[in-house]
Amino acid sequence: MPPRVTVMKKPKDTRGTLRRLIHYLAEYKWMLLLVLILCLISNILSLLGPSLAGSAINEAAAGAGKVNFERVYYYAERMFICYVCSSLLTIAINVIMMYVSKWIARKMRKDVFDKLMRIPVGYFDRNQAGDIISRVSYDIDVVCTCISTDVVSIMTSLVTVIGSFAMMVYISPLLSVVVLVTIPVSVSYTVHMRGLTRPRYSRRSASYGAMNGFVEEMLSGQKTIQAYAYEDQVRDQFAKVNEDAADAYYQADYYGTSIGPTMGAINNLCLSLIAILGSVLYMLGSVSLGQISSFVLYSRKFSGPINEIANIINELFSALSAVERVFHLLDESEEIADRANARALTYAKGDVQLTHVNFGYDPGKTILHDLSLTADAGKLIAIVGPTGAGKTTIINLLMRFYDVNSGSITVDDTDIRNYTRSSLRGAYAMVLQDTWVFQGTIFDNIAYGKEGATQEEVEAAAKAAHIHPFIMRLPQGYQTVISEDGGNISKGQKQLLTIARAMLFDCKMLILDEATSNVDTSTEREIQAAMLQLMKGKTCFVIAHRLSTIQHADRILVVDHGDVVEQGTHQSLMKKRGFYYKLYTAQFE
Repeated sequence: MPPRVTVMKKPKDTRGTLRRLIHYLAEYKWMLLLVLILCLISNILSLLGPSLAGSAINEAAAGAGKVNFERVYYYAERMFICYVCSSLLTIAINVIMMYVSKWIARKMRKDVFDKLMRIPVGYFDRNQAGDIISRVSYDIDVVCTCISTDVVSIMTSLVTVIGSFAMMVYISPLLSVVVLVTIPVSVSYTVHMRGLTRPRYSRRSASYGAMNGFVEEMLSGQKTIQAYAYEDQVRDQFAKVNEDAADAYYQADYYGTSIGPTMGAINNLCLSLIAILGSVLYMLGSVSLGQISSFVLYSRKFSGPINEIANIINELFSALSAVERVFHLLDESEEIADRANARALTYAKGDVQLTHVNFGYDPGKTILHDLSLTADAGKLIAIVGPTGAGKTTIINLLMRFYDVNSGSITVDDTDIRNYTRSSLRGAYAMVLQDTWVFQGTIFDNIAYGKEGATQEEVEAAAKAAHIHPFIMRLPQGYQTVISEDGGNISKGQKQLLTIARAMLFDCKMLILDEATSNVDTSTEREIQAAMLQLMKGKTCFVIAHRLSTIQHADRILVVDHGDVVEQGTHQSLMKKRGFYYKLYTAQFE
């Protein structure tokens, strides 16, 4: 089913959200102060234009045949200089704000990415990768576009509105009353539209995140989709997701784009009233033609920014909705901090013990029940059982991706919560069924876990993992670049690379989660022989579905529905003819 779009709620503390955004701006307060000064100068120069134009018109309207061209040229020249200087300052302001927005985008993305590195694994289990990517890219882009353009527009508009109104009052207080009448109408309309547009912009951001998540999910499973001839169904599902996103976009822009024309109509009504009243005052001799001309120009300058502010409000709503999603991610709970007295696990013998462990991913739903296990240093512990029995959950607890609800796990007789997480995880080498390689050279992928690894060490690990001959057949050998997610090599070859990576990583504990599931039987036997050499002197935890591969284990843990139903060696468990016996014989029936 397509992912359901969740409409984001209005924030409980809008001012708090704005304060957090201002906190990012505060780092560049001196540049923003410079921008403010330049805005003031630019707008003052721009505001001089209508006054100079009015003076030029008065000189031209002095009387028939009495036009003082010298004074007209004088005012026109200064008006030209003011407008050119104002435009140059505006360009400088825009350039500065582009740099500021670029730096803020970099800082915000760094904060988000750093946060993602500290968030528990459970967050990624609950949220789509596409939605997370959308927050890092699309939402931050929306915010920074708003900063680079709308912040300048707001500052410019405020100066222009205040300056224009002051000049209008100076020219004719009576005509200014007409402008004052239309302001409450504009403000009340803007406030009303804010209530309509804000939730729709929130829904637009959420729907784009859902669409990105769906597309990322479908692209990653493209081969499976084609293998099952499921293209038509996926197209139908995407059509629904796309329709939801398009509808959210339309709903947001439908109300947003109506603000500008409506405000324009209000401003044009104001201009009509000014023309009528101005004509009356001119006939009464209260104002000159040049004053009326200047007043009209100032009224346009006054109404223009108000109209522009109305349009900017749409962008602000969109940016605020986007930054909510970013701050929501930044507010996610991080992994529980290491205890104050936690120490680094610098050297591990490898004695691991689980004592009366109970655990569940969700409150009230326990997966592991009173699990106890002892793994002596250098021993091989195999964990077997049907799908969903809790095997991977045990590995997650050993690595402290999650903490136990009750009971304890110890390494070398010390509770693992008394070790720092990074040192605990660094004490394990790990090979998972879901292989992960990154875009880079084969050398870099194998040497990933060991900083400063030499060419000889990497080649030795590759030979032990039986992938050295394949690497040497490549055009650049170990310097061959693997494409993103290893798209240019097979699954089996990716798994061999991750096995070589684990072999290179010097540690006393090893976790293998179906580590040979993507290789052929012949290669699997060779790797098993190499792994036996690798496992010597190390405490090993192996999750396996092919039970023939773990017959040599020192202890086999049989898990079903979170309970250890049997444990022992392969021979002892086969003699019991119990649960393990049924699992084993079922694979050969």
